[in-house]
Amino acid sequence: MKEKKTAVKKTTVKVKANKETQAVKTPKVKESVTAQPAKVSLFNLKSPYGSRKKRKLLGRGSGSGHGKTSTRGSKGQTSRAGRHFYLGFEGGQSPLIRKMPKRGFVSNFRKVYQIVNLGDLERINEATITPLILKKSGLIRDDSAPVKILGNGSIKKAATVQAHAFSKSASEGIVNAGGKAEIINV
Repeated sequence: MKEKKTAVKKTTVKVKANKETQAVKTPKVKESVTAQPAKVSLFNLKSPYGSRKKRKLLGRGSGSGHGKTSTRGSKGQTSRAGRHFYLGFEGGQSPLIRKMPKRGFVSNFRKVYQIVNLGDLERINEATITPLILKKSGLIRDDSAPVKILGNGSIKKAATVQAHAFSKSASEGIVNAGGKAEIINV
């Protein structure tokens, strides 16, 4: 068996250092021509290196590095197939959420109203005020959600106000001004 020997030409370069000349040997390297980057177009798109990883193959023998227990450790619930833990699971210990006392009540049938005051109705120049008009004037966000009129402020003009609910003082204020308070049933 013959071994090939490759020869590298060595050139000497003189470098000045502290008023002395030293010979430094550096290997001669062929200069490569730098290629211009190709235009990126749909036909030559490539995903960047490292953006796509190969899937980890498990259970392919001890030589693969992922054999025997296939990266799952040994025994127990976490090594089994189909293992599942619910949120707040504490390994079979009584979870904290079950130890904490439960207090209060939240109704499933609570009604959430959009609130408009009487003083806000004063700046609307309409004979009948509906939720659609209230939305256009920017007093409510959703014309399909229920609206409640409260008695803060006062109204001086006679207007028919349509809403889903009225406070007692609001309905009195509207009637005293010569208008009507009409309840919309949904």
